[in-house]
Amino acid sequence: MRVLMVHNAYQQRGGEDSVVEAEATLLREQGHEVVLHLRHNDDVNGMGRLAVAAQTLWSDRTVRDVKTLVGEFRPDVVHVHNTLPLVSPSVFWAARAAGVPVVQTLHNFRLMCPQATFLRDGRVCEDCLGKVPWRAVQHRCYRQSAVQSGAVAVMLSTHRALGTFQNKVSRYIALNEFCKAKFVAGGLPADRISVKPNFVPSPGQPQWASRAGGLYVGRLSEEKGIQVLLGAMRLEPDLGVQIIGGGPFEDEVRGVAGEAYLGFRPLPDIMARMAHAAFLVLPSVCYEGFPRTLVEAFASGMPVIASRLGSMAELVSDGRTGLLFEPGSAEDLAAKIRWAQAHPAEMLQMGQAARLEYEARYTPERNCAELIAIYRSAMAESG
Repeated sequence: MRVLMVHNAYQQRGGEDSVVEAEATLLREQGHEVVLHLRHNDDVNGMGRLAVAAQTLWSDRTVRDVKTLVGEFRPDVVHVHNTLPLVSPSVFWAARAAGVPVVQTLHNFRLMCPQATFLRDGRVCEDCLGKVPWRAVQHRCYRQSAVQSGAVAVMLSTHRALGTFQNKVSRYIALNEFCKAKFVAGGLPADRISVKPNFVPSPGQPQWASRAGGLYVGRLSEEKGIQVLLGAMRLEPDLGVQIIGGGPFEDEVRGVAGEAYLGFRPLPDIMARMAHAAFLVLPSVCYEGFPRTLVEAFASGMPVIASRLGSMAELVSDGRTGLLFEPGSAEDLAAKIRWAQAHPAEMLQMGQAARLEYEARYTPERNCAELIAIYRSAMAESG
């Protein structure tokens, strides 16, 4: 197949950027042709606020670029990932005008929540779900700016009114059933949403001996629950959890964790540490879409200690592939980590179950087959 992928890359590289590159590479390895059309948020530097707001609503450049690429490459499908702010929903109109079906991966909740995570002031907030998102402007949810929040809210409201999300996208991809349910509640057509998780390549067969301690891998930010983990470490200073990542709470993490804070580490180093750790800590206070680190942990034979919240409560089977704790509770997280340390045999069994879950659901081969099936479904529905 010929696939035109479109993505607006983030200034701070994150999981979505990694997924886009991984899917493009996977399709090419399986013999498909892929052209990756990227815009980058670094291009926003030097642009005025009004210019960025206008691009968020409609990008003439995207229309021109897609028209040219479709004419030269003649793709079977256009697969869109992130569109904010420079690609804009104009990509959907351009692709459909050229007669090419569109698939949109819903990596986050942006179509329902300008802030994209259903999180405000450290708590889950669904004030804008299925409604005109004016409260996001009132609370400055996007980048703590009323102007930028207004730009996203206007974009969402305008394209809902135009029927862009209802009529111009042939197929949506949600990362799990929990996310699909939220999108349906927000107004997307349930019969056009397929569920396909993320994947990671296998790091090889796990080593089951000499596993000890825990890992946190991710951005050191509010929504990821790093403060919950720090609270648990304050309660129990010898929890034995190492922290990898960077972000706004880096200084606080360094002060609490000391030598257990390892800073930023490249992926090969992370995977090497996952091969010997006993569990991964996933303390997010937001719903999450599909944490890539969770799949990496399962592939490495690591169970996950996660918040009993959103998709995490679906992806982690409590007592089988990991442990769930009360969201935001440092006390309960500390208790679960203590239990894990006191029951290494049970945690090893959970790690083995996690690896089997990976082999059944999250391998590249399984993912490629599911992705091609979604593409063919979009082509069939578009005639």
